[in-house]
Amino acid sequence: MTSARELFDRGMREHFAPALRAMGLTGWRHSFSLPDETYWAVLGVEWHPSGMRIHSGSVERPGSNTRMNIHSGAAERHDSNLGMNIHSESHREHEIRYTVNLGLTAKADWRGPGLRPDPNRPTGRELWRAPIGELLPVGEPLWWSVAPGPRWLVAVEDSVAAVRHYGLPELVRRVGADQGTESYLSPGELEDVNAAMATAAVARIRRAELADKTLVLTGGWSRADRVAEQVLRGVAEGFLSAGDERFTSVRCEDTLGRELWIFDQGDLEPPGPLRLS
Repeated sequence: MTSARELFDRGMREHFAPALRAMGLTGWRHSFSLPDETYWAVLGVEWHPSGMRIHSGSVERPGSNTRMNIHSGAAERHDSNLGMNIHSESHREHEIRYTVNLGLTAKADWRGPGLRPDPNRPTGRELWRAPIGELLPVGEPLWWSVAPGPRWLVAVEDSVAAVRHYGLPELVRRVGADQGTESYLSPGELEDVNAAMATAAVARIRRAELADKTLVLTGGWSRADRVAEQVLRGVAEGFLSAGDERFTSVRCEDTLGRELWIFDQGDLEPPGPLRLS
């Protein structure tokens, strides 16, 4: 029977990598970048066998002395008595879990190691770095699983869709962002607002940034969601009532950067009653 590792390698080689190259990224199975003269806009696949614990560049199976380099894919057990590494491939028959990390580093700041930064290994020189789960509506770590079976390719196709609809647009946005854009509130500072939005079952605000006298709120909303529109109208009214001279309007965008609603001070009349049918 074909092992999980063999299926994972095949999925990366025959499906994931070609799809990302078709999107304009360059690279190979586990490491890609968006061509740009100023920045290293990179995307990396971080993987490990199911049941292993991640340890900063390696993973370890709970309750054992087995540690695997998550980039080489070779598991090895160090025997302190013999002073040698014993390789094992027993993990290949089970399940491979993987995620996608993204990062942005100024090329002027990159001196190695390697040709380009590895988003799976933070260096401290990144201008931005995030696991793809933070960009999706789930807003938390997201791992796909590849295991032997008739539907093993579904995970790979799903991760390609996540890159196409969330990861790549964010990389493009970060690379092409107006230099005058600045963060307005950090994720931590948005916690109270997002907690209130959660009570109305509305997706959280992922970013709050200033650009051209406008406060731009980004989240996993859609234009057809009237509840989200009314809740965000109230959020916008709260921000505008603070009297911050750095912005005069609030614009709400989806995670692909498409404008959904824009609220100016004069537009914020009390909305009519919300009718749910």
